[in-house]
Amino acid sequence: MAGVEPRRVVIYAAPSVQSLDVAGPYEVFAAANAAARLLGVTRRRYEVVVAGDAAGATVRAESGLTLVAEVSLAAVGSRRGRPVDTLLVAGGRGPRRAAGDAGVVTSIRRAASRARRVASVCTGAYLLAAAGLLDGRRATTHWAYCDDLARRYPAVRVERDPIYVRDGAVWTSAGVTAGIDLGLAMVEADCGREIAAAVARGLVVFVRRAGGQSQFSAPLLAQAAERAPIRDVVTWVLDHPTAPLDVPSLARRAGMSVRNFSRVFAAETGLTPAAWAVRARVEVAERLLEATSRSIEEVAARSGFGTPQALRRAFARCVGVSPREYRARFGAPPMQGGAQ
Repeated sequence: MAGVEPRRVVIYAAPSVQSLDVAGPYEVFAAANAAARLLGVTRRRYEVVVAGDAAGATVRAESGLTLVAEVSLAAVGSRRGRPVDTLLVAGGRGPRRAAGDAGVVTSIRRAASRARRVASVCTGAYLLAAAGLLDGRRATTHWAYCDDLARRYPAVRVERDPIYVRDGAVWTSAGVTAGIDLGLAMVEADCGREIAAAVARGLVVFVRRAGGQSQFSAPLLAQAAERAPIRDVVTWVLDHPTAPLDVPSLARRAGMSVRNFSRVFAAETGLTPAAWAVRARVEVAERLLEATSRSIEEVAARSGFGTPQALRRAFARCVGVSPREYRARFGAPPMQGGAQ
C-alpha cells in the first residue's frame, strides 16, 4: 500500500459557522492518522483541509473563533482541482443563510460531483438540500431544525431522531457533537474498528454510538422545561423508573390537573408524558446495560419495563437495536483477572 494517497477530506466552513462542527470531525480524522501510526500503519490515512469562500480568507465562527480557509470551495469543485474523497459541510447560522446563495449552492453541487462521499453536520444539511443532494434521501439535522428543513425541502425524507443517517454515499448528522459520531463512523467504515476504537479512546468518547440512537435525551429534555413542576416530575421519574408513571400519577405529583399537565408537558418537552416516560426508562436501561453485567431480565425490572419483551419493544422503537446488541456495542468490556 506504499505510495497510496491519503483520503482527502474537505470541510466547508461558511462565515458564522458552528466551530465545533468543523473541529469535531477534523479532530477525528487527524486522530485516525495518529492511531494508524501507533498501530504500525506508516502511511497517512487522511488529509484534512478547511475550505472557505476564498483561499486564505478568515472565517469567523458564531462563537467568535477565527478559522483560516486553506482552499476555496470553488477550487474544490474545479476539474483542475485535486480529487476529493469526502466533502463535509459544517453547520451554523451562516450555512443556513448560505443555502439561499446561488453561487455557494452551485459550488457545493460541483464539489460534491467530484467527491466519493458527501456529508453534513447539523444545519450543513440545508446546503446539501439546496443543492439537490438530499432529494429522495433520508437525512437528519439538529432536532430544532428538522421541521423547518422538511418544510423548505419536501423532497428530503427528514428523520428527527437519529444521531446520524447514512443513505448511500450521503451522510448527515444531528447537531454539534454528533459530528464526532459521524466522523468515527466514517473512520470505522474506511479503516476498520481497531483504528476507530483507538480514536474514540483518545477522544474519550463512545467508539460508535449507533446512528439510530436518539439525539433526544431525557435529562436534557428535563433541563429544557421552563416550569418547575415539570422539571421536578421528570427528575423524579429518572430516579424512580419503577414507580407508576401513568399520566394521572404524574399529574398528581406535579400538582396539576391531568388535562393541564398533559398540555403543558407536551409544550415544554415536545413529547406526551407517556412517550417521555418510555424514553426515560429506556435511558435508565441503557445505563444499566452500559455499566453493569445484570441480566436482561434484571435490567427490564430495574428500569421499570417489567419484562424483557417490553424492554425489547421499547428499544426497537427508541434505539433501533435490541438490548443485547446495545450492550455489545456500548457495554464496558469485562475486567481481566477478576474484580478490581
